[in-house]
This record gives sequence, structure tokens and C-alpha cells, in this order.
Amino acid sequence: MTTAPSASPDLAAVPDAELLRLDHQVCFSLHAASRAFGGYYRRALKDLGLTYSQYLVMLVLWEQGPQPVKAIGERLHLDSGTLSPLLKRLESAGLVRRERSREDERSVVIELTDEGAGLRERALSVPRGVLAATGLSLEEVLGLQEVLGRLTGALGEAVDAD
Repeated sequence: MTTAPSASPDLAAVPDAELLRLDHQVCFSLHAASRAFGGYYRRALKDLGLTYSQYLVMLVLWEQGPQPVKAIGERLHLDSGTLSPLLKRLESAGLVRRERSREDERSVVIELTDEGAGLRERALSVPRGVLAATGLSLEEVLGLQEVLGRLTGALGEAVDAD
């Protein structure tokens, strides 16, 4: 087991009573923001007939074209138990189809149907609406994404080190 990184000088100056305040927890700020985003996306995606998780799958396919199920799961950090029902619902809705890979019969490739590809145009309003709803500038959002990427990487490394 590895030891926790030593506290930064800034954190060392914070009184113990302050360290455990809910409002001082980064995880709680992220949790609250995630809930707020979830509520916004639920409303924004309703007209598209998609859940947030289905929207993420569609984003991968709109961006990268046909993908093996495994690649979609890796990209979205979803296990097959979570991803398979999502894909079945998208297939039932007529937005994607599954086909065995021609190169590797063990692999299933997910591709957009014409209807799924056509949904992309309507989906363009979603990220524009999110940006407007946050009240942040594009520069602030990009900076936030960069910080969150570093945070995710650092925490992933800390977990992997244990």
C-alpha cells in the first residue's frame, strides 16, 4: 500500500475543523455539479428521445464512425454489463445496428443507422445549450475540462498505485 502524497503547504495551514466541512470537499462540488448537469441533460435530450448515457454512445459514433463494442466501452469507461442494455435500447429505437466484425467474428461492431446519423443535426443544439446554461465562457469551459482531465488522471494513478 502506498502512502498518501504529503499535504501541500496551503492545505497544511487549513485548520482540521475546516478540512471536514462539506462545502470544502472537491468530491461534493463535483457531485453537485454532476447532478445539475444530469438534470439539464435529461431535459435537453428528451426531444431527441435519448438518455444521457445513450447520448454519449451516439457522440462516440458520430465522431468516430462504426466502433467495436469494446472500444465504445473503453472510451466511455463503461463495462459490458452497463453498455449492452444501452446498445440494445438504441438498436430497438432504430438508431444503431450491431454486426459481427468481418475481421474478427468474436467482435461486434456498432454502427449508426440512417436515422441515427440524421439525429446528429438535431443534437447540435445540446452542447450549445449547455454552454449557454452554464453561464461560463468557452474559454472557462475549456479550462475546466483541462483541470478535470488532470484531476481524473491523477486520481486514476493514485487508485492504480494501491
